[in-house]
Amino acid sequence: MSETDFAAFTTKSPEDRTIMHVLYGLHTIAWVSGGTLAVIALIVNYIKRSDETDAIYASHHNYMISTFWWTVLWLLVTMPLWLLFVFPGFIAYAIVGLWYLYRCIRGWLRFNDNRPPR
Repeated sequence: MSETDFAAFTTKSPEDRTIMHVLYGLHTIAWVSGGTLAVIALIVNYIKRSDETDAIYASHHNYMISTFWWTVLWLLVTMPLWLLFVFPGFIAYAIVGLWYLYRCIRGWLRFNDNRPPR
């Protein structure tokens, strides 16, 4: 069994933690901008994930990316409910929005505790 070369891993700087907090913040308040902030955060997630060597940070990038794409999928799936009546569409979008908010806050709190998102 080979030993892990821990010197090859770079230590995370306070700036790296700040970037992750900003990304979680952008995802969390994305509803204010109609999703524009989430798209910006998603692009940064993809860029930062490709350079990531820390497993915790990489898993949080993956978590934010998957949360975004699952939310888009569920918004598209529930879109026909708006054609029936406004109320079912509103309820469906509210549930999806609350789920998105829950995932963002849960991931952010787990990141703050230095734990993986799942």
